[in-house]
Amino acid sequence: MPTAEPGPEMEIVHLLRAVTVELGLHSARFADRNAMHPTDVRALIALMDARRAGDEMTAGRLGAGLGLNSAGTTALLDRLERAGHVRRLRGERDRRKVVVEVDERAVELGGSFFGPLIERSVELLRGYDERQLAAIRGFLGGVRDAVTGEE
Repeated sequence: MPTAEPGPEMEIVHLLRAVTVELGLHSARFADRNAMHPTDVRALIALMDARRAGDEMTAGRLGAGLGLNSAGTTALLDRLERAGHVRRLRGERDRRKVVVEVDERAVELGGSFFGPLIERSVELLRGYDERQLAAIRGFLGGVRDAVTGEE
């Protein structure tokens, strides 16, 4: 593994790693407090992201995004449905499809836990000008693409 020269870039990389670890721990605390598996939390986030984007999420697409096989996806959705976090219904665009939607109660549950962190993050971002926000957006998007192999 090549080693990068120490400098401001590596300091930022190490900060990003630390933030990633802390966010993972924060998410694990939420899962633990609400008798969820960490994959349940990732599924709810994916469903909320799809809702925000106006996309319908099928079980297959959700499972693929989470790296689950069909049986694992079914078990996940059964668990989330029993807990009242999701519901399965017919697609609006294609009635033959079954789509998964996050229930508003799950959104509220997540908001009560993650809301303060989100509010603090937004508050921090309001301290940056448009050029700085574009740089932050570009950096984080580039890191995300590197992780997902979309370079």
